[in-house]
Amino acid sequence: MTAVKRLFPLIACASILFSVAGVLVGQFDPDPYLDPMNVTISEYAVADRGGVTEVAMAVLGIGSLVLLAGLRAAGAPVRGMPERLLMVWSGALVVAAAIPTTPIGQDLDLAAQIHRYVSVAAFVSLPAAGALLVPRLGADAVWKPVARVVEWVALAGGFGLLAITYVALPGDRVLIGLVERLLLGAEVALLAVLAAWLVRVTWRQSTTSTTTNANFPTYHRFIASRS
Repeated sequence: MTAVKRLFPLIACASILFSVAGVLVGQFDPDPYLDPMNVTISEYAVADRGGVTEVAMAVLGIGSLVLLAGLRAAGAPVRGMPERLLMVWSGALVVAAAIPTTPIGQDLDLAAQIHRYVSVAAFVSLPAAGALLVPRLGADAVWKPVARVVEWVALAGGFGLLAITYVALPGDRVLIGLVERLLLGAEVALLAVLAAWLVRVTWRQSTTSTTTNANFPTYHRFIASRS
């Protein structure tokens, strides 16, 4: 395995950690009148004068693409629909970071509507990808140990989707900030589980490859001596 491929899981883990830290920092920087229980992260991002929340979202989207590349390089069973859904999640995050919503109290303009739709796409695509991955991971000897954990966090994301759909529509946005943060937490946990296991898989593959290459000259000399 090349050095670049070995960097994929490390970059993915670093992007996840950076994004979580960035979003947390962004919660303290905006105007103090904002209530995190009833204000979404996107609305916080508009009030975030330093732009750290948008940067965190973009980094998470790019890091998710790197994670996908690492999963493919390690032979994880992600090809097909799970791969496409992960790409939708990644792209939607980058677009949502680049196109902010409108400040609280203002009417939604075209940019805000685009932001809303890509945010919905992101929230839906990742739990769906996780749900599709569960049986594939369970059937793969290398990834089977993590299949149950992926199932749990994907299920949590599914319940989060139901909750935020209710809150955003008939629920009159009551505690929408809390529900959104719980949903996002489940989705980031899904990425973190895959990234952490990818580090382990990549390290083992790298170690096996190094051991094989180190032993090959000895084996070659042994065969030559018996010829």
